[in-house]
Amino acid sequence: MDLNALRVFERVAATGSFTAAARHFHRAVSSISRQIAALEASLGQQLLYRHTRAVTLTEAGERYYQDVREILKQLDLATEAVQAPGGEPSGLLRINAPVAFGQRQIVPILSAFQRRYPSVKAELLLTDRLTDPVREGIDITFRVGELADTTLVARRLAPMNYVVAASPEYLAQRGTPPTPEALDHHDCLLYQGEMGRQRWYFHAPQAREPLVCKVDGSLYSNDAESLVRAATLGQGLVMFPTWLIADELASKALIPVLETWRGEVAPTRRDIHVLYAQRHADTRKIRAFLDHLFQTLWPTPAWDRWRERRVAS
Repeated sequence: MDLNALRVFERVAATGSFTAAARHFHRAVSSISRQIAALEASLGQQLLYRHTRAVTLTEAGERYYQDVREILKQLDLATEAVQAPGGEPSGLLRINAPVAFGQRQIVPILSAFQRRYPSVKAELLLTDRLTDPVREGIDITFRVGELADTTLVARRLAPMNYVVAASPEYLAQRGTPPTPEALDHHDCLLYQGEMGRQRWYFHAPQAREPLVCKVDGSLYSNDAESLVRAATLGQGLVMFPTWLIADELASKALIPVLETWRGEVAPTRRDIHVLYAQRHADTRKIRAFLDHLFQTLWPTPAWDRWRERRVAS
């Protein structure tokens, strides 16, 4: 039996797509199709139904997929144990994260992890598009904001703590808004993503319902880093989570305002989660990365300690 064929079959079955499997293995779709056909011929069983837009498992294919998936998991664990008998994590770790969060937070966390475990290679896929970790073959997925229903294990990393801020030059020229309502008279730089242009919500102490502010300004962008840069240049106010602007707050390139109000970009509080498949959680590389991740962020993420850094400077 061709082990590579089993791995290809597992990817096609998991993703429901020859194209996704081809992308995962960096091969042509025709090559994947031929290998699956050869596997079916050797078994004397049809494993997949080919449709125009998708691929589904036959009854025999479903049984075979469940067995093959477990066999491959045990094989990977056995291979890992032989290659690193001392327990050292190794292999390729595929990570997906939103662009700004990945650049600002995951890159330094991953860099420290790989210095600690040099046998682990990483593939970091940054996109603001909502991806399917199973279809894409991702080991670790970071989600910022609302968490959709998923069959993966989802562990909460940290809350999203938003801060409204502007440069000292902007505040000297335009003044500091005393209340959220005063933002009507200010230049608010807004993130505009797949869900449309952001709205700003403010929760007063003891208040049950948020105050919704229809803010506007001179710049909209689907790139958060560009808006942060524009704010540091004195163009206007931004509302972003601390994981994005902690460095600017600590260095006083941006000054927080409206600190007695809790800001949000949705009616309810949003969190940061890490997602992974339960069946992969036993592999050393994933277990080690998750341990490193939570050790790094516990008890308070570095990005929420910007006030301490500000005082120290």
